[in-house]
Amino acid sequence: MVPKFRAYIRDADDLDYNDIPHKGHFVYGSLIKGKLNDDVDAIVGDLIEVTDEYVNPEWWCSIEKGSAEQFTGLKDANGKEIYEDDVLENPKYRSVVKFESGSFYADVIGAANRFTLAGEWQTSVVIGNVHENPELLEAQHG
Repeated sequence: MVPKFRAYIRDADDLDYNDIPHKGHFVYGSLIKGKLNDDVDAIVGDLIEVTDEYVNPEWWCSIEKGSAEQFTGLKDANGKEIYEDDVLENPKYRSVVKFESGSFYADVIGAANRFTLAGEWQTSVVIGNVHENPELLEAQHG
């Protein structure tokens, strides 16, 4: 499986102006880590041409270094793809998807608990993400 990434872009009008395909404020594609500029990575579309000297993607979008979020390879109970920084909810708790030490986990909001996604994703639903729905990061009181 080729890793798939997304990045949140604050000004979606820039994406439209540059004909970069996107869903809302997110651009999806492959990640290229910047070597020339330490502050910039890029999300790119399909490759049109590859030679020994250069790579020519269909489109590209510069992003803040470290802001790319990887697809977990999993889908929630409704069939929606789960990415890093998505907010998940199941009958027991609400959590944020994180990636650390080579694996994805659910970081429970308002508690010091962390679970691997292995047994959590089938009963969880993506209800938002940390960029567009910061209010979901508040601890639940019930």
